[in-house]
Amino acid sequence: ITHIYTLIHIHKRKPIVPHKLETTTMEPKENGLESGQVIDGPTNPMVTPLLNDLYQFTMAYAYWKAGKHNERSVFDLYFRKNPFGGEYTVFAGLEECIKFLANFKLSDEEIDFVRDCLPGSEEAFGDYLRGLDCSDVEVYAIPEGSVVFPKVPLMRVEGPVGVVQLLETPFLNLVNFASLVATNAARHRFVAGKSKSLLEFGARRAQGPDGAISASKYCYLGGFDATSNVAAGKLFGIPLRGTHSHAYVSSFMSTDEIVDKVLCSADGKTTCEDFVSHVQTWLKKIQYSPSLSGIFSETNQSELAAFTSYALAFPKTFLALVDTYDVMKSGIPNFCAVALALNDFGYKALGIRLDSGDLAYLSREARNFFCTVERELKVPGFGKMVVTASNDLNEETIDALNKQGHEVDAFGIGTYLVTCYSQAALGCVFKLVEINNQPRIKLSEDVTKVSIPCKKRSYRLYGKEGYPLVDIMTGENEPPPKVGERLLCRHPFNESKRAYVVPQRVEELLKCYWRGSADEAREELPPLKEIRERCIKQLENMRPDHMRRLNPTPYKVWFSPTNMFFGFPRNRVNVFSSVTGKCKREAVRFHPLLMAQRSTCW
Repeated sequence: ITHIYTLIHIHKRKPIVPHKLETTTMEPKENGLESGQVIDGPTNPMVTPLLNDLYQFTMAYAYWKAGKHNERSVFDLYFRKNPFGGEYTVFAGLEECIKFLANFKLSDEEIDFVRDCLPGSEEAFGDYLRGLDCSDVEVYAIPEGSVVFPKVPLMRVEGPVGVVQLLETPFLNLVNFASLVATNAARHRFVAGKSKSLLEFGARRAQGPDGAISASKYCYLGGFDATSNVAAGKLFGIPLRGTHSHAYVSSFMSTDEIVDKVLCSADGKTTCEDFVSHVQTWLKKIQYSPSLSGIFSETNQSELAAFTSYALAFPKTFLALVDTYDVMKSGIPNFCAVALALNDFGYKALGIRLDSGDLAYLSREARNFFCTVERELKVPGFGKMVVTASNDLNEETIDALNKQGHEVDAFGIGTYLVTCYSQAALGCVFKLVEINNQPRIKLSEDVTKVSIPCKKRSYRLYGKEGYPLVDIMTGENEPPPKVGERLLCRHPFNESKRAYVVPQRVEELLKCYWRGSADEAREELPPLKEIRERCIKQLENMRPDHMRRLNPTPYKVWFSPTNMFFGFPRNRVNVFSSVTGKCKREAVRFHPLLMAQRSTCW
């Protein structure tokens, strides 16, 4: 975490206090807030207006130079395809976007640097940048933690084009990875099942400090139970989990190295003066047990010393890594000896971790061993020891373990989770859809890259069984769908695909999270735990065939028949005037909107 926060000095900002989330000294503006209300800055102090592509500032200058910078614009932030070969995505990163908006301000030093990057820019442009804030920006978004689908705007950003253009790169940066890793976490949760604990162990393999912090936060949002990342635990209140590594086990040579052998009982009434000898006594009992004697003979004494020492340090939370030498011939018997010794003094060991080998087989054998100890040595509950598995786990390996049959209670997942190994990026985009109340569209020979013009509203329609049926987009001024009324829904790019839906419940998706100069009430930013609960609830409410790993059913995102896509006013067709050549022909061929307008457009 030190590496993250020392970056703040690049901009000569004051040190932050992580646990209070005061991670920036940009002066808060009362933009869209009640008087006196302040929102903390972004978690990462590097998230400033300079976290931008150069062309955002070149466009801002060109807008300003042309006198267009205050023109009212509408941008949609959305993605085109679900990640990981699935049919759903979890939306994350909204809170960080709102924190960025609330503290959007360029310092004099930053303005000087921007002007140095734009040779020949006028001094008055610096004055314009100095006065920029987000007091006239409005943000409507789907609540964070929601299950979302391609083409539906995750965020609709309205405001002067000069300032909104400067939000594009930061917003995409804050949403792309957050949504990708939250979706990855949700997919791991789905394959592992509700009953298993999922632990995020990825800090050491993440792409840099911010990758580690962000991954911990959004894996928790996506359904993980805990993290090994101490910094994330402090920042976000995520439960922490961890034990020891192989280095700790191999650092011991014998039990003679244990200096302090005293253990006080859990109730504080008795004291064991030589806990090491007590452990040795239990190990002999296990060795002479009729049902266990054939499994092992002599265990590794340095491993036993490590386990004993660790139990003396953490008697209430003893969990041992048992695969440093030999799992069944040494690790498990040594663990059981220490756990049984702790039990005599009122402590209950938590369990073991397996980090190598055949996890399905070893987990089953370990469970059998624990159950035999419970039965033979009359120790109630010993057979329910927690078995944690790690070792480069991912969706596929967990699915394979499920098919083989295993006795794993918790999965520690790192590299494949936090790096999103099977997909590098989500691919969110930020497209202009309206300016000065005039619709705008981006055409492409690739029909999937054609943007959807106009300011839109989005709804989710639910069926009798409570599952979502379809997301539909309508024009801003269209009447909303009504419960119990039959509605014709149409595919955006294939006019022949259509269906009637009779919704039993209608949910409007976009809520106002930043009101600017609008009169609408602003949604409060919920705590991370509530966002996580929303995510879990939404995923449970999805139809199973949309969620399955193999050949999931695509979720429908369609349009109402009366919206701008099928009844675009003819006086607005100049939106396409800059498109030429083959792109025109392809757009006409694939695009219902353009099919209806082609005689007027061209």
